[in-house]
Amino acid sequence: MSLALSTLLFEWRRYMAAVMALALSGLLVLAMTGVFLGIGKGFTAQIERSSADLIVMQPGAKSLFGGPSGVPRRFIPQVYNHPEIEEVQPFDMAGGSFQSVKDVDPTMSQADRARQGAPKMNWVSTQIIDTTPDAVTIPIDYSQELIDALRQPFTVAMDETTMPKLGVKLGDKALYNGKTVTVVGVLRGYPSMMQPTIVMSRDTLRMMGQADTGPNVGPLMVKLKDPARASIVAAQLNDMGKGQWKVWTRQQLADANATALFEEGILVIIVAGCAVLGLIIGVAITWQTLRGAIMANIKEFASLRALGVGMGSLRRIVIELSFWVGIVGVGAAIFLTWGLSVLARMGAVLIVLHPVLLIIVGAFLIGIAMLSGILSMGILKKSQPADLLR
Repeated sequence: MSLALSTLLFEWRRYMAAVMALALSGLLVLAMTGVFLGIGKGFTAQIERSSADLIVMQPGAKSLFGGPSGVPRRFIPQVYNHPEIEEVQPFDMAGGSFQSVKDVDPTMSQADRARQGAPKMNWVSTQIIDTTPDAVTIPIDYSQELIDALRQPFTVAMDETTMPKLGVKLGDKALYNGKTVTVVGVLRGYPSMMQPTIVMSRDTLRMMGQADTGPNVGPLMVKLKDPARASIVAAQLNDMGKGQWKVWTRQQLADANATALFEEGILVIIVAGCAVLGLIIGVAITWQTLRGAIMANIKEFASLRALGVGMGSLRRIVIELSFWVGIVGVGAAIFLTWGLSVLARMGAVLIVLHPVLLIIVGAFLIGIAMLSGILSMGILKKSQPADLLR
């Protein structure tokens, strides 16, 4: 075991402040970024959790909501021409006004309703599923009971976090675009932190008069007979399309959606601000902690110099010690963020910890520790062997 690592293990209390500073800096960046990724996952959850193996969009689309994602309806039979295609359905969305009618007497006058405080009308986004058995548009975590309930006319479902915003609960009636619907399902893990989102069947959407019967439809969700051949079939479909469309695997689209979030200016500013704040806090505390720990062991460093160890070797010890402090800090940051994500999930809030994000933040924290170690090297000049004689 190296001297630096053994020092950290046997005198861990002296370095705990540095480790916690790094952990909290990492927690700040990971949690903030993870929340924004969670918001994005909420928008795209229906596709990412579906049984679709491929998604067909226009060539100019960079993500699900970035660029022209809808395609001409005539693409549906063209995609079916591939022998390995099992099902193709468009991913349709709609929107409308939503108002709870609970405790509202329709015979009351407008003045009486105003005094009572009638439920607020909200604008909601509507996501559509097909209720045929094993339909490609149905998320794999939907229960059969939920699918059967949505198969009934004029029924909707929504995430548990959306219900308080819309003032409804399971079994309540509400007005959607002026027509009465019933809340028959409660979802979990589909938060809509910005605009409230509800789910209904394609048949109910048609009864509402919002069915998309025009020449264009949403992105095409494609189920394959053999999901393991998704990448191969995607390449073959792209060749068949001759530039008319672009075919994505579900994982490719998920990665593109995550990347698209960081192209938003406000998100970059917020994350960059958190990173700068974490850098300042991490360097300041870690530097002073390492400086104090080295100063406390200054006689040991002086003894090494008396034994003929050069200043270069002592500096390498400090750098290695800083590196191990950074490694422990990264582990602590990931553990704290994971614990926070568990607590957040209990409150129906998603904090997504993407592997690439963990690598970037880990390298960031180790860089902070190494920079702090470099700033602390000046204290080694006080490790004079002559001081041992005093």
